Amino acid sequence: MKELISNVSNALKRRPKDPVYVALDVGTEFVKAFVFKIENGKAVISGVGRQRQRLGDMHGGAVTDISGVVENCAKALDRAEEMAGVISDFAVIGIAGELVKGTTTTVHYERLKPKTKIDYNELKNIVNKVQWKAFDAARQQLAWETGHEEVDVKLVNASIVDVKIDGYRVTNPMGFQGKDVSIGVFNAFAPLVHLGALQTIASDLDLELLSIAAEPYAVAKSVGSEEAGEFSAIFIDIGGGTSDVAVVRNGGLEGTKMFAIGGRSFTKRLSQVLNLSFSKAENIKLAYSKGELEKESEKTIKEALEADADVWLSGIELSLSEFSNIDLLPSRIMLCGGGSALPEIKKALEKPGWYKDLPFAKKPQVSFIKPEEVNHCVDKTGQIKNQQDITPMGLANLALNIEEEEGVLPGILTKVAKAMQN
Repeated sequence: MKELISNVSNALKRRPKDPVYVALDVGTEFVKAFVFKIENGKAVISGVGRQRQRLGDMHGGAVTDISGVVENCAKALDRAEEMAGVISDFAVIGIAGELVKGTTTTVHYERLKPKTKIDYNELKNIVNKVQWKAFDAARQQLAWETGHEEVDVKLVNASIVDVKIDGYRVTNPMGFQGKDVSIGVFNAFAPLVHLGALQTIASDLDLELLSIAAEPYAVAKSVGSEEAGEFSAIFIDIGGGTSDVAVVRNGGLEGTKMFAIGGRSFTKRLSQVLNLSFSKAENIKLAYSKGELEKESEKTIKEALEADADVWLSGIELSLSEFSNIDLLPSRIMLCGGGSALPEIKKALEKPGWYKDLPFAKKPQVSFIKPEEVNHCVDKTGQIKNQQDITPMGLANLALNIEEEEGVLPGILTKVAKAMQN
């Protein structure tokens, strides 16, 4: 009977003339699949699917059991496609974890002939210098962290952040004259072992891989005013296994940091304190987050989680302190991810004093990202309701940028990036 139902439901799906995309957020706790089309410059989401991961499938945002994750992705994708009534052709997959490194590298270039106009070849040469400088820095950092001298590192994302000629900001340097050119490029790098696992997952799901994107990059690129150079914020995405931090300043992504404390850390604490299984502790944590527990039980849970929230806050402090190139951090903190629903998270960030040793001009204001705040995404399912679904929406938004026609400078960056990825 199940096979018959499956065959009938598959027959109801139609492969459309227009391409159909899926944003696949392969998280430590859940796989989320959002099926969408691109219509009039927007990602129109028509199908949503979710599947809980087993404890051994993922660790700290990285895949540890490919076959298990493929099975979970297939279930989430099938639910999303059933809802949408179409089969997906292309995938944008998110990548996270402590070994995903994102930073903005700026190269200052002094031109020997300042009166000549900047041409394509000169610009390509400058971008090349930026990218290889960033690549060497990422490889050295990963080698130091992993203890392996030769880590096979691959470029995940690249984006132009800032271009200046003699101190003046421009969007396209072609044809300009000047002596000093500086170009800032945000790059995200990851070990090949992690990228390869996600490529295998896409292949096993019979999806053409459009892009693998660093998840904090996807979130930061998809939320905020599109007015040039004005939006600044700190984004914190708290998943099951990691917390991802991205800093956007004056419209440019300064960098990303990740550390391995997420929702599962709090669940493990409850499991130990209450002497319960992980799954029962997870259910109690979710009920506590929704305010569904009795007062006495709520007090016990609160006391158990407060110490871990302070440890998590220390991770945020350390991550933000590593943005040593930033004179002033944005005073706006925007939260997303399923783990951010825990009341202790927001309370920890609203504590007085933790930010005193960091370059904030004033006490940071904390808020949750709402689905309607994600640029160019339309939810037709009515099932995207809170901050836990921001990351897959951000991945869907990235597909728009990939499909758009590019300007001269982004086009050069794309060619250089593809050469590095190969």
